[in-house]
Amino acid sequence: YPRTYIINIWYFCFPQMSANDCQDPPEYWTIHGLWPDKTEECNRTWHFNVTEIKDLMSDMRRYWPDVLHSSLNRTQFWKHEWEKHGTCAATLQVLNSQKKYFGKALELYQHIDLNSCLLKAGIKPSSSYYQMTAIKEALTRFYGVTPKIQCLPPEEGEKAQTIGQIEFCFTKELQLRNCTALKGESNPMQADLKLGSEELSVCSDTLPTYYPSQVQ
Repeated sequence: YPRTYIINIWYFCFPQMSANDCQDPPEYWTIHGLWPDKTEECNRTWHFNVTEIKDLMSDMRRYWPDVLHSSLNRTQFWKHEWEKHGTCAATLQVLNSQKKYFGKALELYQHIDLNSCLLKAGIKPSSSYYQMTAIKEALTRFYGVTPKIQCLPPEEGEKAQTIGQIEFCFTKELQLRNCTALKGESNPMQADLKLGSEELSVCSDTLPTYYPSQVQ
């Protein structure tokens, strides 16, 4: 059984991305996915069925939007997350259906309330840079655990990384825990998405950090 469950909350659509890559990006942090740190006992034949989450649709569209695909119903992103991660997370009883999986992810997202936390800490989109250590300290102070913060590396000729995703880790009882691998544990899986030619990776503590306003 997986020992760590990771909810990825991202601030999607960066200046580096073309307008074609981002469809109506929200100006707040949204859900990327809820991932088990191990992918054993996945049922890849358990296909996504959007009718099972029809009761969640309003919150799904708001908090777990698909900004990459412009199709009318925009369910492609949820299908990917269910089939790649949800079918593995379903070994846990509280996540063992599509409605439970998506519903619990929404619940964890709202419990974390990252948008409010950052604002309370005075961390908001800005044209000036932040120190990564200050962001880390604010989050750790607020949540009592250390999340994993991921960034896009500096573009050529630039000095600052761009904050992109924050991972919060949970025990199998879905209690917050530090996002550091315990002895004998595998490291939580890396971001499975490339943004243009770049890939999100753990932020550097020494590089200045850009937290931009969203591209419109």
